Amino acid sequence: MFDTLGERLNKALDGVRGSGNLTEDQVKKVTREIRLALLEADVNYGVVKEFVSNVRERATGAEVSKALSPGQQVVKIVDEELANLMGGTAHKLSFASRPPTVVMLAGLNGHGKTTAAGKLALFARKLGKNPYLVACDTYRPAAIEQLQQIGRELSVPVYTEGTGPKPEEIAERGIREARDGGYDFVIVDTAGRQVVDMEMMEEIRRVRSTSRPHSVLLVLDVVTGQNAVEVAEAFQEYADFDGMVLTKLDGDARGGVALSVVSVTGRPIKFASEGEKMGEFDYFYPDRMAGRILGMGDVLTLIEKAEQQMDRTEAEAQGKKLMSGKFTFEDFLQQMQMIKKMGPLSGLLGMIPGLGKQLKDVEIDDRQLGRVEAMITSMTVKERRNPKLLQNPSRARRIARGSGATQQDVQKLVKQFKEMQKMMTQMGKGGGMPRIPGLSGRR
Repeated sequence: MFDTLGERLNKALDGVRGSGNLTEDQVKKVTREIRLALLEADVNYGVVKEFVSNVRERATGAEVSKALSPGQQVVKIVDEELANLMGGTAHKLSFASRPPTVVMLAGLNGHGKTTAAGKLALFARKLGKNPYLVACDTYRPAAIEQLQQIGRELSVPVYTEGTGPKPEEIAERGIREARDGGYDFVIVDTAGRQVVDMEMMEEIRRVRSTSRPHSVLLVLDVVTGQNAVEVAEAFQEYADFDGMVLTKLDGDARGGVALSVVSVTGRPIKFASEGEKMGEFDYFYPDRMAGRILGMGDVLTLIEKAEQQMDRTEAEAQGKKLMSGKFTFEDFLQQMQMIKKMGPLSGLLGMIPGLGKQLKDVEIDDRQLGRVEAMITSMTVKERRNPKLLQNPSRARRIARGSGATQQDVQKLVKQFKEMQKMMTQMGKGGGMPRIPGLSGRR
């Protein structure tokens, strides 16, 4: 989502990164470029004005003049101000002292509210909670059916009374049912509309008053741009939400919502929802997002994603084998299957510091992982463990037929695998990170 903004900001900062002494003209030029980059990313004008003012003031102040590397200090300032713009620090869930904890979701139709309810239920379960869903959208039977389908998929119970009763009554009875059933985390999915209207706001106020939620989260679709900021302002008065969930963060929106909505509403972004899978939901970390925007990577999130898929001891053993260059196609297949569970490949590579520029203009096709997996699973166990056997053309032809690939595709995979073994051996000996050979995609 922030690719274009990150590119523009880095281009603006390139002129000062190596500067030993900063002139006033340099600071003016870089802040002017930053201003244009933010406006192009659809950031609120007032927010941009304040951001640029803060950067300019700090960049011409004592903290830069006394720095060993003023240019790098300016980069650090922009990084910190970006994080501050998005809330500064992560705001995590707090739980009621007497269960159940009740979380109410609000938002317009089409912003991903019902899907977010399911994702939050799964997230709560990972935290050791026993989630329960309450369907309070009495206007759209499809929304109730969607929530029930999500509940079945996650094995989370869904309380519904259809579209007849009043939403606030359904919420009250649903919470009582959850409490009696021993569930300690209740998510109330409220009704939305196509646009903000007073009828919806009054309904949300009634549901809020009756359910007395521990937290109210506003769900916003970042693809809608500044309209999402206007929606947040409208909901602020009536829903009195204490946090936001940003959806479709893996899309191609310009990013202005994430950089505007905290300053405009005074409320933090609590969760980020990426992708269609139920597990693609996590706390929103402003400092990590700022680092990703500026191409500094997000190693902490990458590690957390990896730890969710692999035992630490197993990961360390695999890592040693990988760095020794002695890994086989079986090891490679295992690593690839783990990576697929962690999310889109382009997003994962973007979390690795230093890869941003190397990946510029490279089209990364996640389907390529599936094609590679098909070729490897078409190999015999002996072939996976001893890639030298694949130099035999007849073996390559058989694998190609079994995977729907060409013989040239199989030979190319074997060649790239050998190059990767050499690269990992070089890195294991302290040779640093060379260019990635055979990275799928086109320049």
